[in-house]
Amino acid sequence: MECKKDQNKENCNCTYSCSKKGICCDCIAYHRKLGQLPACYFPNDVEKTYDRSVSKFLETINERGPIWN
Repeated sequence: MECKKDQNKENCNCTYSCSKKGICCDCIAYHRKLGQLPACYFPNDVEKTYDRSVSKFLETINERGPIWN
């Protein structure tokens, strides 16, 4: 399967500067190793805190519900 890096970048809300932007499979693998979720699992205002923890994700879901965009 060919990576759709440019298309992925259009939908990526990550504000952190890294080489994985748009390469979702690398981004997910990286964050999984750290016990985190990638930026796209968070609303923009929460993403900007750089707290990618599962607990922050669950807290956000409990406060806002599963759909916030």
